[in-house]
Amino acid sequence: MGAAMDTETLDRLRNAVRGPVIGPEDARYDEARKVYNGMLDKRPAAVVPCRDVADVRDVLAFARGEGVDLAVRGGGHSAPGLGVVDGGVTLDLAPMRWVRVDPRARTVQAGGGSLLGDLDHATHAFGMAVPTGINSTTGIGGLTLGGGHGYLTRKYGLTLDSLIAADVVLADGTFVTASERENAELFWALRGGGGNFGVVTAYTYRLHPVDTVGVGVTVWPVERTPEVLAWYREFLPQAEEDVYGFFAVLAVPPGPPFPEELHGRKMCGVVWCWTGDPARTSRVLEVVREPGRPAFHFTTPMPYPQLQRMFDELLPAGLQWYWRGDFFDRIPDEALEIHRRFGEDLPSGLSTMHLYPVDRAVHQVGKDMTAWGYRDALWSAVYAGIDPDPANAKSLREWCVGYWEALHPYSMGGSYVNFLGEGEGEDRVRATYRENYDRLARVKRAYDPDNFFHVNQNVRPAART
Repeated sequence: MGAAMDTETLDRLRNAVRGPVIGPEDARYDEARKVYNGMLDKRPAAVVPCRDVADVRDVLAFARGEGVDLAVRGGGHSAPGLGVVDGGVTLDLAPMRWVRVDPRARTVQAGGGSLLGDLDHATHAFGMAVPTGINSTTGIGGLTLGGGHGYLTRKYGLTLDSLIAADVVLADGTFVTASERENAELFWALRGGGGNFGVVTAYTYRLHPVDTVGVGVTVWPVERTPEVLAWYREFLPQAEEDVYGFFAVLAVPPGPPFPEELHGRKMCGVVWCWTGDPARTSRVLEVVREPGRPAFHFTTPMPYPQLQRMFDELLPAGLQWYWRGDFFDRIPDEALEIHRRFGEDLPSGLSTMHLYPVDRAVHQVGKDMTAWGYRDALWSAVYAGIDPDPANAKSLREWCVGYWEALHPYSMGGSYVNFLGEGEGEDRVRATYRENYDRLARVKRAYDPDNFFHVNQNVRPAART
């Protein structure tokens, strides 16, 4: 369904909100409707940048009254493009991009349109951070509501584990705060249940002491993937919580810190973050010699926000993306050769596979304490086919799906919800939440019984008994 809403209807929406209402005839429309994933081309009837909670409520009331689909866009990084909806209204939280730190309470509050870079910049000034993802351009909203894992996960847990309150506009326009003390069931569901329950206009997080960290990048020739990954699967889970490293197959990007002779070569490797004494980084990461001499090994102290920005230039908005994910509690011998084979067959210079550790602090939270369904996983995997050229979309998809299909039998069955693609189906959503799905469905019935918020990885309301 393409964009379709008459001028009179759009004018009613324009009269209801303070900000602009961008329709198909607007000169800003093509820019406003862009999806981070260039493989997708969506045409909403209107894009509405919301300046405040009042705007959010007015947009919800309009969409309900008109009976049109509503998508909620925070940072806009959704690979399946769930922040934009064909023929409906996109509620854009980008103008609500602000951060306020309370250093005495060691908390931070951020608007629903804020990016990880906004959060990192504000909190770093006080020597603190929230555990988030690995790209500063990612929105805090989708990341937090889906779980959020990255460099600080083994030390401080998931992003949702640091969430202490959320301001939410519900489907009926009611404004509530969700926390352990208020709307506790909603708060439980928001921590991992995605955008199923309302529009979160502000997030409040607990802060942790993080300033300068030790950073390392180590790569080996891709044909050595089996032996390196066999070492990594044994080393990382028993390493102290200050050691974080995600495993990857990749093509070496052209630029520093890599020497020119490695540019474009297919490799396997680990990106490290050490949250102990930065001066000890080189000594702690000497362990990378154990699987054999790497082709390149680099360590340096780095301000945490700089680490978060390290991959931003490689992955600008508008690239072609196709990805899938799975959780793993083991990496069997049979998987080692599969990773080598698909690493050698990367379809483009930006395509990659990452294994993100989700152990240590993540495992210290009970499986029913939040909606996150995989407290017993060791790794969250993503297979990402990425390239700027639309002509390569088919090869990206085939490589990604083939990689996923080859390893899925060794997985735990479900994926990190933010790594689900569009249209993977209800069974995959259920597998992602495991035994927490039924409770999520009951919360959905209580807060969104008509499934108004359905442009997402959808949890359907439980049937009334």
